[in-house]
Amino acid sequence: MGGKNKIEILFQLQSALSRRRISSLVDFRRVFPPETPNHKNNITLSRFHFLGTHFLHSLGAPDKFPNRFNDDKDKQSALDVHNIIKHHRGSSPEEIKRILDKCGIDLTEELVLEVVNRNRSDWKPAYILSQLVVKQSVHLSSSMLYNEILDVLGKMRRFEEFHQVFDEMSKRDGFVNEKTYEVLLNRYAAAHKVDEAVGVFERRKEFGIDDDLVAFHGLLMWLCRYKHVEFAETLFCSRRREFGCDIKAMNMILNGWCVLGNVHEAKRFWKDIIASKCRPDVVSYGTMINALTKKGKLGKAMELYRAMWDTRRNPDVKICNNVIDALCFKKRIPEALEVFREISEKGPDPNVVTYNSLLKHLCKIRRTEKVWELVEEMELKGGSCSPNDVTFSYLLKYSQRSKDVDIVLERMAKNKCEMTSDLYNLMFRLYVQWDKEEKVREIWSEMERSGLGPDQRTYTIRIHGLHTKGKIGEALSYFQEMMSKGMVPEPRTEMLLNQNKTKPRVEDKMLRSNLTSEESESD
Repeated sequence: MGGKNKIEILFQLQSALSRRRISSLVDFRRVFPPETPNHKNNITLSRFHFLGTHFLHSLGAPDKFPNRFNDDKDKQSALDVHNIIKHHRGSSPEEIKRILDKCGIDLTEELVLEVVNRNRSDWKPAYILSQLVVKQSVHLSSSMLYNEILDVLGKMRRFEEFHQVFDEMSKRDGFVNEKTYEVLLNRYAAAHKVDEAVGVFERRKEFGIDDDLVAFHGLLMWLCRYKHVEFAETLFCSRRREFGCDIKAMNMILNGWCVLGNVHEAKRFWKDIIASKCRPDVVSYGTMINALTKKGKLGKAMELYRAMWDTRRNPDVKICNNVIDALCFKKRIPEALEVFREISEKGPDPNVVTYNSLLKHLCKIRRTEKVWELVEEMELKGGSCSPNDVTFSYLLKYSQRSKDVDIVLERMAKNKCEMTSDLYNLMFRLYVQWDKEEKVREIWSEMERSGLGPDQRTYTIRIHGLHTKGKIGEALSYFQEMMSKGMVPEPRTEMLLNQNKTKPRVEDKMLRSNLTSEESESD
């Protein structure tokens, strides 16, 4: 590469990086705003996945509106209301009401809910709409709208407005329900307002909701979810006479200590469970085993695992998978295979996660024969053992030649496993490493056709691959293309490009001088 051309490329790199610093300040959502925000899939079932232990809890099924908000006129009305509130944020509710009346817009329950869901990260529209609902006497068929408004206000920590809306909601008979209770607990606990969360539990009877053990479980769960485990344990002990010895509540607290990574407190509470009238169940053992393996205390974890079998508290497949993965991680593959053999013979039945845990580590140590033996076994069993995209990602990741990739793709087709962006990027990385330019371009085109890319990872792999081969100009071209699509480059990519700025600033001045001279000549 000529000296002058190289300086020009480096100058372009500097300019690109400068533009990157400016454009990174722009919210990504402003670059690609969603055409129609979709909140139909909002999850109302609280799901906690702490250290492999799943705690599911639903405090009330959400109300559902009939599917009446579909035609273009309704959607346009929602957009109009959204824009009016957006441009009149500082106006009073009365002023906004007058504007809506002039536009001929009548607020309905469905319309207001749609607008609230368009602004879930902005408290002001939700609060304004709550006031308009009262002023325009909008008919509400359920508490769903109020619950959504409360959720937005609580999420944004606007508790003064939160309390005002809740007080207004409380005036309507039967509107405060289990879903409301869940929202209140969630938002108070998230804001570390533990006294307020307990206060909500204490006032359940005022709202006409039963004060029962399930509600108490909800309180403990939210407190532990937001790391108030010590408070939750103290509360549990103070209520033990009222609710008795309850293993589910104790499991939540045990799990809370484990999530905090405080194995010392987890062990102490485990001893409390053993000493109590409650017998530890499968969840108790699973929680403790998971915590111990995460801390590298595999010996203690295996003791508990064996104790489960000895006391006839047979572990479930999640616990077995955790043990197998932990053994493999410690390179104790023979022991992992022995555990796998045991559960294959006496249960619980292994699933695809079990096989994938083994395949991940067997592929890593190049136990090819055993790998394909397990894959064939998965195909033979089918059902919950059928190979999935994770299975094939491990097979692809440790492929050593193009022929290996072709074999994996054939098995994918045989098992009707569809391509994912992860799998495309794995193959793309391999072909870049192997310098198979034709295959690289082929996969790039296929990703574009399928709509699964190219994404930020694909561009990163491409840029770094080209840089390694000294094709800095082409790498810059892909970098600029990535930036034009609103993708944020990884810091290592920026560092890589910055490494090319090795020439003294004098050369920059010379380059600018040359460019100025050329412009003068062209004039």
